[in-house]
Amino acid sequence: MAKFPYFYRTVPSELHICAAIVKLLKHFGWTWVSIIAFDDENSIRAVQILREGIEQSGGCIEFIETLHQSRSLRVQETDIFDTFSTYSTKVIILYCNKDYREIIRHTTIWEAPGKVWIITEEWGFFFPSYSVDRKNTLAFAVAKKTIPSFHKFVREANPAMFPNDSYIQMWWEDLCNNQCPKSIQRSCSSDETLFYFSQCDSINSGDSYNIYNAVYGLANALHDMVTSVSGNKTLWSAESERFLDFLPWKLHHYLKNLHFKNILGEEIFFDENGDLAIGYDIINIVILPDGTRIKEIVGSYNPYAPPDQEFAIYEEAIMWESTFNEVPEFRCSPSCPPGFRKLTREGKSVCCYDCIPCPEGEVSSQTDIDTCTKCPEDQWPNQKRDACIPKVISFLTYEEPLGITLTFVCIFLILINTVILGIFIHYKDTPIVKANNRDLSYILLISLMFCFLCSLVFIGHPDNMTCILRQTAFGISFSIALSSILAKTTTVVMAFHATKPGSKLRKWMGSRISISVVLFCSLIQTVLCLVWLFTAPPFPYLNMKSEIGTILTECNEGSIHAFYCVLGYMGFLAGISFIVAFLARNLPDRFNEAKYITFSMLVFCSVWISFIPTYLSTKGKYVVAVEIFAILASSAGLLGCIFFPKCYIILLRPERNSRKFI
Repeated sequence: MAKFPYFYRTVPSELHICAAIVKLLKHFGWTWVSIIAFDDENSIRAVQILREGIEQSGGCIEFIETLHQSRSLRVQETDIFDTFSTYSTKVIILYCNKDYREIIRHTTIWEAPGKVWIITEEWGFFFPSYSVDRKNTLAFAVAKKTIPSFHKFVREANPAMFPNDSYIQMWWEDLCNNQCPKSIQRSCSSDETLFYFSQCDSINSGDSYNIYNAVYGLANALHDMVTSVSGNKTLWSAESERFLDFLPWKLHHYLKNLHFKNILGEEIFFDENGDLAIGYDIINIVILPDGTRIKEIVGSYNPYAPPDQEFAIYEEAIMWESTFNEVPEFRCSPSCPPGFRKLTREGKSVCCYDCIPCPEGEVSSQTDIDTCTKCPEDQWPNQKRDACIPKVISFLTYEEPLGITLTFVCIFLILINTVILGIFIHYKDTPIVKANNRDLSYILLISLMFCFLCSLVFIGHPDNMTCILRQTAFGISFSIALSSILAKTTTVVMAFHATKPGSKLRKWMGSRISISVVLFCSLIQTVLCLVWLFTAPPFPYLNMKSEIGTILTECNEGSIHAFYCVLGYMGFLAGISFIVAFLARNLPDRFNEAKYITFSMLVFCSVWISFIPTYLSTKGKYVVAVEIFAILASSAGLLGCIFFPKCYIILLRPERNSRKFI
């Protein structure tokens, strides 16, 4: 190291060729590969770089076989063939140094069918094995150019010019072979040796171009060094002794900053690591039946190019073997399509997995996704689960059959309620209307009409106003109705006891006590509703979790405690009314309205007791339908049980509408 303190490489480093191999694998999607390498230092270092690059790009290495020069080659061949039969990988990366050319030449490890070989030296194509179709072999060769006049020099050079160089004699004889390029092939006599070696290919390879650039690079650095010292171009002759003492570090300075154009116009320079800035050609070989080799450049890799231009591959130019109908796909497991995710098999490599559908509510829009992604709250996966689509906005509308049906029922009940109110007003002076406290009857009928109207507010798109009116308007209206019923039953009981001799209840009889009961009980519900509205009022809410693939536009109650307080108070009024009416059911016939009130309260309680579990178990717009049904059913129960018998008498049995039947 002291003798040669500086190192410059005229061929690409292992780091670049490993990066090129990784990009090639990533381009074709080959994630399941194996490596065969020799045990020299360069190969071991390159295998480590390859392993890291392949794993970082999402690939896996099934096995790494290391050939040892010290072991029997035949035994090692057998071991590798056994490995091939055991493992499933089809892509083999062969990484070895040129020093092992003779060892590789005598092996047949790559003649296994159905394999794609990636080799790191162009000389891998020189082997004289004509029986094996090598279309499925890709080699990374140093990018080469045709040096002007170089082929003319090779063709005209004579071994007599270099009598001490045995290699010159060998390739000189090789130039007679008709497989050599025409540009360097010479005419030979019939008695000359025509045994084919690889010298023709060696002369025509990128090594010559590298050597050419290295020599010219050194010459340019020396020229720059000599001509740059104080601008004195004669310094070399004057100070040669001292100049040579400082030559290494001075030359290093100029080599490090070397930058020139060669005769082909290419930029030549060394990078920060002392590597010559050159790239690789990716070569595919076609071996014809007669043994003729045709080299096709099918891609390139230049680590010094911009990131989006450093790697190029021309798939249509690659000749695959006949067993491959198209570009082969080599993976441990098939690619997972969009809508699926990978599930690694237990105890296996991460490249060996099963494809399982994305969970509910999640999608994968690309292939080979490890984890699916959740859709935004307002979106939902499509049927294939490869894209998120907007959720369907759902609410009970007037246009759908359920909404139309409920609307017609509501309007029908309002009409009936209006007809009954009209009958009571028309027959207000008849005994049966007077006997049942006609003022309370009017209040009850009007409040029930408002209850029916409130059910229409539940249909349609919820907004701030409708959400506020839904529960509060119904709560107050129905509380007035229940208060009227309570006032009726209270009046019945008080009237019965007031008829007893000496009763002090006579002075409390009259319409004022009934109206007071209605006002007081209704006021309590009104206060509850106002507190609800001022503390946590209902508001429109987009429920995205209740139903799959649907956004429910509904009213959030704001305060669930206030909501249940309003319902509970109505239940309390109904319970008190039921108890009072039940106790008064056996009073004389002239006060027999208590029986109808008792039955109406039973209907009310039955409806709302069944409403609670139904409400809690129903989802979506059907919750609103259940609420509407409960309102209509309970209100219709009160209307029918209390007023239908009276209307029957008024309209169909008028003879009973007299004082003697009351």
